[in-house]
Amino acid sequence: MTTAKLDLRNITKSYTRGGKTLAVLEDFSLQVAPLEFLVLLGSSGCGKSTLLRIIDGIDKPDAGQVVLDGKDVTGTTGAGRGMVFQSFELFAWRTVLANVAFGLEVAGMPKAERLKTARRYIEMVGLSSFENAYPHELSGGMQQRVGIARALAIDPSILLMDEPYGALDVQTRDLLQDELLNVWERQRKTVIFVTHSIEEALYLADRIVMLSPRPGRIQQIIEVPFERPRRSEIKNTPEFLALRQRIWQALKQNVRI
Repeated sequence: MTTAKLDLRNITKSYTRGGKTLAVLEDFSLQVAPLEFLVLLGSSGCGKSTLLRIIDGIDKPDAGQVVLDGKDVTGTTGAGRGMVFQSFELFAWRTVLANVAFGLEVAGMPKAERLKTARRYIEMVGLSSFENAYPHELSGGMQQRVGIARALAIDPSILLMDEPYGALDVQTRDLLQDELLNVWERQRKTVIFVTHSIEEALYLADRIVMLSPRPGRIQQIIEVPFERPRRSEIKNTPEFLALRQRIWQALKQNVRI
């Protein structure tokens, strides 16, 4: 691998609940290359979302380091990271334009410049005619597009996506996967994407990191062999279906019922 964009060094994290210690991640190390689209895949509770929150600085590990662009950013927010959440996390009282411009406003960008920047990203996700709408006036898919535009507007060094399509219907999810790939091919950001969907992981990723059951460790890393640009027809090819089945068999060993 080339010089790492992101270097996770021996990350360990546990929580105490009801007087009991719950180990979530243990001695987790991983390097992510510049411009890589990396997907974290694993059963529920294996630490995928916790790892993303640690990378973003929302949570602090018990031990280990998060190094981004050669700088230790462990336990600090901002610093070149943009997060897209599953639950949209939009401000209900702000319009689409104001939501997308929020991070730029916090950063102190002058109003005219931040609105111009926000409009550019709103156009990129296909919502130019909705910039004055409020979140409750938008579908779930449209709200998630706003979340993506807001994360991209701050020009992050790395984009973190925590099951962004998990709450959406299958058709909307498929459409937004294609839109995300189109945006990624234009913006060329390093992306770390969390999902439970094997098909989604295979369609989006350069590499898939499969996590073991809690405490999360790397069980397997899969280099996705499909060329880019990718289109949805690839999901029906024998090669895609065979790899999906192989990953499912591996994950099935970890499912706790």
